[in-house]
Amino acid sequence: MKGFFYLKCLLLVLLFCSLTEYSSSSSPQKKDPFAIRISCGARQNNRTIPTNTLWLKDFAYTGGRPGNASRTSYIVPPLNTLRYFPLSDGPENCYTINRIPNGHYSVRVFFALVAEPNIENEPLFDISLEGTQIYSLRSGWTTHDEQSFAEALVFVSDKSVSSCFHSTGHGDPSILSIEILQVDANAYNFGLQWGSGTILRTVKRLTCGVGKPAFDEDYNGNQWGGDRFWVPIQTFGQSSDRIRSTEKGIKGASVPPNFYPEKLYQSVILSTESQLDLSYSIEVDPKKNYSIWLHFAEIVNGITSEGQRVFDILINGDIAFKNVDIIRMTGEPYAALVLNKTVAVNGKTLMITLHPAKGHLAIINAIEVFEVIATEFKTSAEEVRALQSVKNALGLPLRLGWNGDPCVPQQHPWSGVDCQFNKNSGTWVIDGLGLDNQGLKGFLPTDISRLRHLLSINLSGNNIHGPIPSSIGTIAGLETLDLSYNLLNGSIPDSLGELTSLQRLDLNGNSLSGRVPAKLGGRPLHRASFNFTSNAGLCGIPGLPTCGPHLSTGSKVGIALGAFIALALIVICSICWWKRRQNILRAQKLAARDAPYAKARTHFVRDVQMTRPYIQDQARVAAEIGPRLLS
Repeated sequence: MKGFFYLKCLLLVLLFCSLTEYSSSSSPQKKDPFAIRISCGARQNNRTIPTNTLWLKDFAYTGGRPGNASRTSYIVPPLNTLRYFPLSDGPENCYTINRIPNGHYSVRVFFALVAEPNIENEPLFDISLEGTQIYSLRSGWTTHDEQSFAEALVFVSDKSVSSCFHSTGHGDPSILSIEILQVDANAYNFGLQWGSGTILRTVKRLTCGVGKPAFDEDYNGNQWGGDRFWVPIQTFGQSSDRIRSTEKGIKGASVPPNFYPEKLYQSVILSTESQLDLSYSIEVDPKKNYSIWLHFAEIVNGITSEGQRVFDILINGDIAFKNVDIIRMTGEPYAALVLNKTVAVNGKTLMITLHPAKGHLAIINAIEVFEVIATEFKTSAEEVRALQSVKNALGLPLRLGWNGDPCVPQQHPWSGVDCQFNKNSGTWVIDGLGLDNQGLKGFLPTDISRLRHLLSINLSGNNIHGPIPSSIGTIAGLETLDLSYNLLNGSIPDSLGELTSLQRLDLNGNSLSGRVPAKLGGRPLHRASFNFTSNAGLCGIPGLPTCGPHLSTGSKVGIALGAFIALALIVICSICWWKRRQNILRAQKLAARDAPYAKARTHFVRDVQMTRPYIQDQARVAAEIGPRLLS
């Protein structure tokens, strides 16, 4: 019995262990981050060595033209194609990538040169993400590895990412590839300004004490870090510093939310006795905010306790961190420490200085600098859709572009579109369309009325045909409407008379007809200018032909009905006359065919009639003589 009891206990223990193992193996784990990489200009998917990374073919994302790529740096992906955007195809061109899960993303755009002799080298252009301009290429970018791409952290809330390239007149924008890599939702949280209203653009990312550039994946970094690129630096100045490295493990390195690779903390730059301060300067754009991330780990032998290395950190001469003691702050050597400070920079230089305060010299492992960019408010989605309808209906030429957001970035609005910020809705709206003398050949869509904030429409000097949509009369605030010198036909909609704010109406030089609406023709023209001339069919106001008597709608219907009935009677009478005429012609043909028989019969009848008196006379004589003979 005891043996049976022990056997049961053993079975229960084994069952418990197996269940525990199952539960631990089946526990939910953090899924892989979303990632999409596009090989611009490629007609098929590609994989690149040594990581076998998948790059999707470039299909249906944007316009522009595919071409062969000439890479400017060995750090860019080994891809052979690109997409470039000639100015003749429009000044603004965008990649819009949809079906992106909402979240926090690192977006990186690589540049290259078009491998054709007739294409100007080193184009200079602007880049925007989600309607916010983040970067402008500078002359000489082809000779600096870290300038061969632009990178920024953005929040995605509408399941799409839009990256636009804006011509500046210095060559055609050319894009090698685009990476969209998901990062932790709280990555690089720098304080109160952090959130969906900001973009962090990478200005500089340095790994100190090494001589070879590296990506996170080169460091076997966690995927949630976004595969950052680290520029190597071995000195901050001539003979002013030295380097140290270690193979020992670093505690607290690859942890959320930033997941810095351990390798980053295994090398350092130290100051020297001849130059106590460690200083590094970066050229930046003035009057901007910058988020600075400084990385430390005490990896120098002999430094094992608090107080042995204490230093101050100054940014542009102001103390940002005082009495930094790495071991005191981490609790031990070979442990990662990250400090963050956001500062406003008025000048063009950002200077980071480490000044020893006690004990040994200053030390640093890595530096990151981000420009803090406030995201632009976007244009009203309804008005963007209305503008797209106008674009399609009017057949806008490629050179006008009209890609991306009409109003942002504010440095590159759509050509011919005037914008105004609406504080009530927190969006940009369209208050002016100026597309005069652009060679437009389409028609005016009714959807133009959905641009309900329009104050001015100028489409003069084109070849726009068709009628004037009556829906324009619903744009209540419209002050100027210039449709002169087009091919418009039909009548002037009565609804235009409802535009009480209208101060200038020019319909000169079209093919309009009918009566000018009474509310337009009879309106006092004080401070207003209305022009209806050079429309042969218009009438009803001074300067135009006189119209006939005005008829009500019922009268017009009655006249039309009477005209229809009269026409029907004429048709019926014509058919009856035609049938009677056919009958007469048919009878004449029959008479001509039977003429000989009819003539003979006529002679016979006449002979009979001529002999009838003679027979009657003979009969009378016989009647008179007969009795006499009998007597």
